Amino acid sequence: MPGSARSKSTAMRAGAIVVGAISLIALLSIEPPRHEDGGARGRSLLTRLFLAWGPHDEDRAIQAPPAPPSGDHWLGTDIQRRDLLSRVLHGARLSLAVGLSAEAIALLLGLSLGSLAGYYGGVVDAALMRAADILLAVPLPILAMAAIAVFDTRSITLVFVVLGLLGWAGIARLVRAQCLSLRGSGFSEAARSAGASSTRAIVRHLLPNAAAPALVAATAGVAGNILTEAWLSFLGLGAQPPAISWGRMIVDAQPEFTLRPWLGIVPGVALVITVLGFVLLGDGLRDRLDPRTRIATHS
Repeated sequence: MPGSARSKSTAMRAGAIVVGAISLIALLSIEPPRHEDGGARGRSLLTRLFLAWGPHDEDRAIQAPPAPPSGDHWLGTDIQRRDLLSRVLHGARLSLAVGLSAEAIALLLGLSLGSLAGYYGGVVDAALMRAADILLAVPLPILAMAAIAVFDTRSITLVFVVLGLLGWAGIARLVRAQCLSLRGSGFSEAARSAGASSTRAIVRHLLPNAAAPALVAATAGVAGNILTEAWLSFLGLGAQPPAISWGRMIVDAQPEFTLRPWLGIVPGVALVITVLGFVLLGDGLRDRLDPRTRIATHS
């Protein structure tokens, strides 16, 4: 079905464009560390090159904040007179950092534990998969909320570590299934016959052939982590000020939503676009990396 193939290819390109644009914005929004005298942070490249206002700058000329969209503030300001466009763009850095960092931890654990379960089987497989079942039985946001609530001090590092440690189960199951099907294949038997160690057989022969579905799952996992971070920040368990989080911006806009809805709509739309970009990219990667899907699409 050529039309279906073109549609899937277009969706993947759209996802790649969105993810690339968000990544570029996140890189440009990195702020230099605070000055040695404890003063304000340096201005990011995004602020210096494209924006008139930094994410923490207050427009003292505004008498009754939050201000509506205008020539000086294209998306208006928040209740503290800060430019909404600047804050939304700078918020991409935290969302992307949490999504990628947490998923990197989950991917590393999922590949390691899934390959061990699939290669050795038996007690190792049963123990690891029962642990995965427990994690999959409870929604990740609920588990993350409970884990983060235990700590007195909240930080963005804590958020992505918790999400990463709790998010490996789905990837591990995919990798285990692939390793189980490949363990008895010819090249795996040949490697063992040649005296290859278990570690070498897993790393050199099984994982490269089992990595494709894990990569697709990890791409979708980034989107899930971004949503979970926004949800945790909405509940006050995520990033704390002065860190800029889209979820925190939405909860701060709640008291003004009926009169000034743009305060919550703008960060909400940014969140939806970012998540949609990763979902489309993951779907496209699945179609490209899965030969059965590719054959069905072009038949």
